[in-house]
Amino acid sequence: MPNKIIHVDRIGNVTFQKNKRSKNVSITIRPLKGVVVNLPHYVSYNFAKDVVEKKRDWILNHIPKIEKIENKQTVFTPSTDFSTKYRKLNISSEKTDRVKSLITSEKIIIKYPEHIPVKDERIQEIIRTVITKALRIEAKAYLPGRVEFLAQQLNFKFNKTFIKNAKTLWGSCSAQNNINLNLHLMRLSSHLIDYVIIHELCHTVEKNHGKKFWKLMDSILGNAKSLSKELKKFSIQIY
Repeated sequence: MPNKIIHVDRIGNVTFQKNKRSKNVSITIRPLKGVVVNLPHYVSYNFAKDVVEKKRDWILNHIPKIEKIENKQTVFTPSTDFSTKYRKLNISSEKTDRVKSLITSEKIIIKYPEHIPVKDERIQEIIRTVITKALRIEAKAYLPGRVEFLAQQLNFKFNKTFIKNAKTLWGSCSAQNNINLNLHLMRLSSHLIDYVIIHELCHTVEKNHGKKFWKLMDSILGNAKSLSKELKKFSIQIY
């Protein structure tokens, strides 16, 4: 899917990506991704840029809302209080030329060069990479067993469990009844992790979100939509 970044007056850099599945020019504004334009292969970039310029007022109206969400993202410092399900983040500086990291059974330890500000974009990126590595370790150790346990307790049958670093979904269930779970679940409380797992297990029986699906969910969890609402308070990408 070819990408091209074009500067648009008053908007800034816009990512244009040609997509064989696109039938029309579509504009999305997402946290951390900015303005993204999908267009069919047969549409020129200049034409798509004209569409963006015609939608300039709409885009400018929505950009501050996205920036407000982005500003919620944690800037990790030595005083940041951050934990995964099993580990606590520990950041400190030392006389070193590179970032050092260690993941133990209880901690995510990161030491950065004292001559580089911890808020430097490069340092923040490394910190997030190490956190993601720790989340993956935890997810692989915890989630497959938890799926197996809940499936047995609730009499569901599924195929396999896969751990993914997805950008938008906490979980999904394939047509083959494979359960896909996001490693970022390990940032959530246990009851929300179970909610997502049960949600996907219910999809082994009911493939859509119709009345039968929510009736099945309620039979297990009570008011399932209240848990769905609680989950929406959390973001996969913003933390």
